[in-house]
Amino acid sequence: MTKIRILVVDDQPLFRDGLSTLLGTIDDFDVVATAEDGAHALRLAAQHQPDVVLMDLRMPIMDGVAATRRLRTEVPRAQIVVLTTFDDDESILEAVRAGALGYLLKDTASAELANAVRRAAQGESILTPRVATRLMRHIAHQTSYPPPSPDARRLADLTAREREILTLLGRGASNKDIARGLNVTEGTVKNHVSSIFAKLDVNDRLGAALLARELGLV
Repeated sequence: MTKIRILVVDDQPLFRDGLSTLLGTIDDFDVVATAEDGAHALRLAAQHQPDVVLMDLRMPIMDGVAATRRLRTEVPRAQIVVLTTFDDDESILEAVRAGALGYLLKDTASAELANAVRRAAQGESILTPRVATRLMRHIAHQTSYPPPSPDARRLADLTAREREILTLLGRGASNKDIARGLNVTEGTVKNHVSSIFAKLDVNDRLGAALLARELGLV
């Protein structure tokens, strides 16, 4: 069985050690390292190449947002899920813009957290309901861009199939779900998704999903 490699990043030793112990009891998980700040996380991620990074936000030396932004470039295989106590709009938006695939709160149930790690390893976006509500409310209240917007122009570059897949990304569908629904292979979907990222200038599925919602595809 291939295990999901996890890096836990949190500046509170008690929480960090407790979470690592908990995740270590799950058969398909392998906690490869723990870090107390973002700078330490960058070094360990480069060394251990984790599949998923559980990232706290408020930490000394380098915070979670800065570390997330660096990881998206330096260790692109790692999917970053924020795990924090902060659910204010500013924290959520900063993390998402930095490239976090998911955003969970520390009061998340252990079974829900485990499921989120598995989904993140598959490239799926994960947001707790409270966070999703705040994020969608922010998008809904944003003022519209002067037409034609840069995003709208990039959207025009998509093929019909890519636009269809972008809509499904906006609904939170996984590659497997998209492949099944469109009757194509997962490899074909991955190629389309990579093309969508490049054309829309986004870093990950969450960024594409948010853009799909902002442009009214969902």
